[in-house]
Amino acid sequence: MEKKYTYEEFLEIIAQLRSENGCPWDKEQTHESLKACLLEESYELVDAIQNKDITNMREELGDVLLQVVMHAQIAKEANEFTMEDVVNDIASKMVYRHPHVFGEMKDVNTAEDVLVNWEKLKQEEKNEETPLEAMERVAKALPALTRGQKVYRKAKKSKLINEDVLGTISAMRKRLETLENTLQTTENVQFDEEIGNLLLDIVKLSTFFNINAEFALTKSVEKFINRFRYIEN
Repeated sequence: MEKKYTYEEFLEIIAQLRSENGCPWDKEQTHESLKACLLEESYELVDAIQNKDITNMREELGDVLLQVVMHAQIAKEANEFTMEDVVNDIASKMVYRHPHVFGEMKDVNTAEDVLVNWEKLKQEEKNEETPLEAMERVAKALPALTRGQKVYRKAKKSKLINEDVLGTISAMRKRLETLENTLQTTENVQFDEEIGNLLLDIVKLSTFFNINAEFALTKSVEKFINRFRYIEN
């Protein structure tokens, strides 16, 4: 019968790979050198989920776990934290942010209630007193559409943002007209800025319609590839 490794044995395997007599490649890795690997494995997992490829999803989950354990092992060697600390921290966070399951809170009945309370507890946890502080905490390494959507959602919580869908569409029309007119003149225009503003307007519309902008673009790119394949054939 094929051996079934346990979680503890997996931790020991990674520790051995990083040990003095371990693997030359694994021993050289740092938090910085593994950043690209973590992103790639995460995207490959998302791809497996989107394709409903359960077999590949199982493998990709393992690859993501490998990245997590590698970072934890590197931190352990530097006496910073351990995998046990990582597990304890996330377990504590789940208990804290689910008082309706593990605590006495009883007024959370829907998924929407959960999200509202989650954000409230998160703000308390991070000591975020203003929407701006919450916006500034959104990771800059996120894909631009994802980051833009998270930032805009947090901005909406302030009274400074008036969500005007028709106004956003009108603004997009004007931007497109500006670009069109510019192409017919020699006027010097910052095209990257105008395109950036258009993309942000798309993010606003996506948020209003509760659409994930990143996934929506991914689907459209796939449609474009399929149409191109048809034309080429």
